[in-house]
Amino acid sequence: MPPQRHPRPRRGPLPYLKIILRRLRRAASVRRLVLGLAAGTTSGLLACAFFACLELLRQFLLVGTVGLTVPSPGGEHFFYHAIPGTMRLWLLPVLLGAVGLVTGYAFTRLIPESLDAGTDGTDAMIKAFHRQSGIIRPKVFFLRAAGAILTMAAGGSAGSEGPMSQLGGGMGSYLALKLGLSARERRILLLAGAAGGLGAIFRAPLGGALTAVEVVYREDFEAEAVLPAVVSSVTAYTIMTLFFGTGSIFTAPAYHFQSVLELPVYAFLGVFCSGAAFVYLRTFFFFKHRVFERLQAKIGLMWTAGIGGLCMGGLGAFFPQTLSSGYGWLEMAIRGDMGPALLAALFLGKTLATSLTIGSGLSGGMFAPTLFAGGVAGGIVGQVGHRLLPEVVTSPGGYTLVGMAAMFAGVAGAPVGPLIMVCEITQGYGLLAPLMLCSAVCLVLCRRVPLYENQVDNKFESPAHLGDATINILEELRVQDYYRPGKTTILEQGTTLKALTDIIAGTTELAFPVKDASGRLTGILSMQDVRNVLFEKTLFDLVVVGDLARPPVSLTPDTSLYDALLLFVDAQLSQIPVVDPENQDAVVGMLGREDVFSAYSTTLKELKKES
Repeated sequence: MPPQRHPRPRRGPLPYLKIILRRLRRAASVRRLVLGLAAGTTSGLLACAFFACLELLRQFLLVGTVGLTVPSPGGEHFFYHAIPGTMRLWLLPVLLGAVGLVTGYAFTRLIPESLDAGTDGTDAMIKAFHRQSGIIRPKVFFLRAAGAILTMAAGGSAGSEGPMSQLGGGMGSYLALKLGLSARERRILLLAGAAGGLGAIFRAPLGGALTAVEVVYREDFEAEAVLPAVVSSVTAYTIMTLFFGTGSIFTAPAYHFQSVLELPVYAFLGVFCSGAAFVYLRTFFFFKHRVFERLQAKIGLMWTAGIGGLCMGGLGAFFPQTLSSGYGWLEMAIRGDMGPALLAALFLGKTLATSLTIGSGLSGGMFAPTLFAGGVAGGIVGQVGHRLLPEVVTSPGGYTLVGMAAMFAGVAGAPVGPLIMVCEITQGYGLLAPLMLCSAVCLVLCRRVPLYENQVDNKFESPAHLGDATINILEELRVQDYYRPGKTTILEQGTTLKALTDIIAGTTELAFPVKDASGRLTGILSMQDVRNVLFEKTLFDLVVVGDLARPPVSLTPDTSLYDALLLFVDAQLSQIPVVDPENQDAVVGMLGREDVFSAYSTTLKELKKES
C-alpha cells in the first residue's frame, strides 16, 4: 500500500506576519523610510515652535517696542500684528548689543565647541556630517536656535533656515544615538533632519530635501540620504502646513520665460550675480576673519558679539530695510516695485548688515541673506534691462527670483535644490530655462567663493567615506555564497559538561548553536566560554550547556558580508550559525570569520586584475 499522506497542519496568519516583519527590518529602504518619517516629525514640530517664537518676539520687539513697521511677505501673515508704538530707533543698538552680550556669554560658557563651527548653522551641520561622526550635542543646537530667535527678533540680519537645518539635523542625530544606530545611519539621519527643517521653514519640501543632500559637497551629493531626506522634508512640511497653511513664503506673480531673446540677458544675469557673490562673500569673510576674529582673540566672543550687535543696531536705525531676514522687502523686489538705485543700496546695506551680525558671532543663518543679496542683484539687472530693452525684458520681477536661486546655487555648490525651491515658490516651471542657465553660469564662476567653510569637493575627500572601498566590496557579497552548509553540531540546553567534552573532542567547530527541548534556538556556545571549565571534573555533572551559553546570534543567507563582519565584531565569535529566513530556529550551516576575510581578499584580487 502506498504510504498514507497526512495533511499539513494549517498555519495561522501570525507566523506569516512575523516573517514579513523580519524581512522589513532587514530592508534598508524601508528602514530609512521609517527613520526619515521620525526625523521629519520632530523637525516639523520644532520648525513650528521656532517660527512661532520668532514671529511673536519680533512683533513684540521691533513693532511694539521700537515702533517700526516691518513689511512681511505674503506667506507669513499668520499672527496678530502688534500696533506700532512710539518710534524709538535708539533702542535698536541697545537691543542687539544686549543680545550679543547674552548669547556670546552663553555660547562661550556652555557650548565652546560651537565657536569654530563655520559660517552658520548649516555649516555646523556640514562639519558634523564630515568630521564629527554625525553628532551634534542637544545643548548646541538648542542654544544656537534660541540665540538665532533673539538675534532676528531684535533686528539682526540673519535667516532662520540655517538654525533650522542645524536644529533639525541635531534632532536627527540625537534620535540616531538613542536608537543605537551606526555612524553611517547617524549621518543619513542628520541630513534627513536638516532636510525636514529646511523644507518646513521655507515651505518647499522637495527643494529643502535636495538642498540638504547637495550642500555637504561642492561637486557631489549624498545619494543614500535622498529617500529619508525627501520623506522627512515632506513630513515636516505637512506638519508646518497644519498650523500655518499651504501657501509659499512669497506671494509672487506667475512669471514665465517668453522669448529666446531674453536668454542673453539671463546669461548676463548669471555673470552679474557671480560678481555680486564675490563682493558679498569677500566683504563678509573680511569682517569675520580680519576684524571680528582678531577682536575676539583679544576681548572674547561676548564683547565682540556685543560690539557687532551695537553696530548692526546703528545701521538698522539708519537703514531699516537691512533688519532681520528682509523677506518683506524682497517680495516687493519680486513684484517689481523697486528701482535699480534702491536695489543697489539694499545689496550694499544687506552685505554690511550680515557681516556685522553673523560675522561678529551672533547666531543666525546665511541662507536668507544670501537669497536676499541674489534677489536684489537679479532685480537690478531686471530693472535696468526693462528700461533699456522693454520689449525683451517684460517682467523684471522674474529676474529677482532667478537671481535668488542662481547666486545661492553658485556659492553653495547646490545646483538643483535652490532651482526647485524657486519653482515651488512660483508654483510653476515657467522660469525653468533661465534658472538652469543662470545657475550653470554661477556654478562655473563662483568656484572660488564658497559660502560654507566645511564643505568638501566630493566623497573622496570626506572623512565620512574613508572606509567606503572596503565596505562596498563586502556589501556586494552575500552570506549564501560563502557559508558552510550541511550538518551542524547543535547542543541541547541540558547537555552536561561531561558530555560536552566528548562532543568537542569529535569536532573541529569553534561555536555551537544551543536549542531547548522544543527546538527553539536559545543561545550559542563558544569554545572560549568553556575553556576554563572544560577539564574541571568536579563540575562535569553540575554544569550544563545552558549555564555557559551566551544569547543567540544568527545570520540569514541573504545578509551581506559587511553586516556579517559587524556582527562578528560585536559578538566576538569565530563562527555564527546561518538560519533559514522562513524559520529562524532551523540552522542550515555556519559562517566563519575566516570565510569573510577570504571572500574579501579573493574579490579584491579579482577587482585588481580587472582594473
